[in-house]
Amino acid sequence: MPQVPDVAVVGAGPAGLAAAVEAAEAGLGVALIDTAGQPGGQYWRHYDEKHARPDDSAGHHGWPVFTRLRDRMYALRAAGRIRYLPGHQVWLVTRDASGAFTLRMTATTATAGGTDRTLVTGALILCPGGYDRQLPIPGWDLPGVMTAGGVQALLKGHRTTAGRRAVVAGTGPFLLPVATGLARAGVTVAAVVEANATLGWLRDPVGAISAPGKGVEALQYVALMARHRIPYKTRTVIREILGTDRVEAVRLARVDCDGRPTGPDEELPADLVALGWGFTPSLELPLMLGAQTAKDVDGSLVVAVDDRQRSSVEGLYVAGEATGVGGAALAVQEGRLGALALADALGRPADPAAMRRLGRAVRRGRRFAVAMHRTYPVPRAWPQWLSETTPVCRCEEVSYGDLRRAHDDLGAEDARTLKMLARPGMGWCQGRVCGFATAGIAACLSRRETTPGDLRSLATRSLAVPVPLGELAALTEDTTPVAAAGEPTEQRGRDGE
Repeated sequence: MPQVPDVAVVGAGPAGLAAAVEAAEAGLGVALIDTAGQPGGQYWRHYDEKHARPDDSAGHHGWPVFTRLRDRMYALRAAGRIRYLPGHQVWLVTRDASGAFTLRMTATTATAGGTDRTLVTGALILCPGGYDRQLPIPGWDLPGVMTAGGVQALLKGHRTTAGRRAVVAGTGPFLLPVATGLARAGVTVAAVVEANATLGWLRDPVGAISAPGKGVEALQYVALMARHRIPYKTRTVIREILGTDRVEAVRLARVDCDGRPTGPDEELPADLVALGWGFTPSLELPLMLGAQTAKDVDGSLVVAVDDRQRSSVEGLYVAGEATGVGGAALAVQEGRLGALALADALGRPADPAAMRRLGRAVRRGRRFAVAMHRTYPVPRAWPQWLSETTPVCRCEEVSYGDLRRAHDDLGAEDARTLKMLARPGMGWCQGRVCGFATAGIAACLSRRETTPGDLRSLATRSLAVPVPLGELAALTEDTTPVAAAGEPTEQRGRDGE
């Protein structure tokens, strides 16, 4: 593999793993960078491969797809065609006048190795994935309240349950694997609380049948829920989480199609609450490069790409959840398509028929994603569930009342101004947890819909992740970029000389 790779792929989840394998098999030199110590991403998160167990595939859909991609990636690494950099997180990416990308990395694991953390590449495929979207509700800061993805990560990666009696709540199909995974692990699931009605699929039958495998998955979850006798409550939300030092119960309410309460409250005892309102794409890196964005059907800010996964930035391809949340199968197809499109652009062999097939698969996957998002929207009236003291930004201890006063008394009409005057999104998480909610509250207080500007103001960050001051100081001293941790490259000046 050349010292300066043809392409760097960031993320080794479904999209990134597929992109790296496809690019390497098309003859490109690839550097694959991933935060985790082993491939798979959040979707295929699994027990430590060094201590693998026979049931590693338990609870995973598409596990054979993952194992085939992983094995091909390891074979390509052994052949010198992929340089795999696990335990590395990209915190800054820039593009010089010649079009070359420089990636600054920091180690996330003790075994990452090497001291050099800079990589230069001619092209970039970003597959950063996403994270759990959260909405604040009274009591959501109590111990025992977790994201649905966090609960599943404990199950998949550590075989650990966070409680003994759980309520899984929010909206969307992801609630089902979380609930059934808990039940199979011996947790009593008191209820799955779904804010929407599932008949929304009937409004878009073409989209609903665009991914037939998803229907099979749904039937499997229905059977598992019936086997474990898990109640499934539709058009219902958690209005309040009750407890003193930790979760003790939840207060449920029936709601209308916009999320406004319509009936009497019901209390359910629980010591674990798993909340999931879909996913928010991780856009720090593409936004650093100035990639154009758009508001997706589910209200997320996403990177705008063409039918070959090309962004508005020359040489930058984006695949997976960053282009719109649509699931692992779609992410794999997008990753493969982006890699083949890049290979074709660089004059390497790329089967046109394969690209056409992948393009059709991506379009079908997107149709299904649109139908899913329209069936399971975030309820429009969710801010009405909040009390004055409900924390919205837990890092900075900013309450809903603080945001409302910033709007009413100080004229904060948009999310950016709310952030300036009341400090949501200014703490440790930099708006990853509260950003979507703050944008929604800004729009609700101003009686309008959220805009891409609202979302972008809470998604743009100077640094993608927190880094030690020493790494920032080293920027002024670093004059010799390296192709990968520990490997010097040919000299390349900052102006592409």
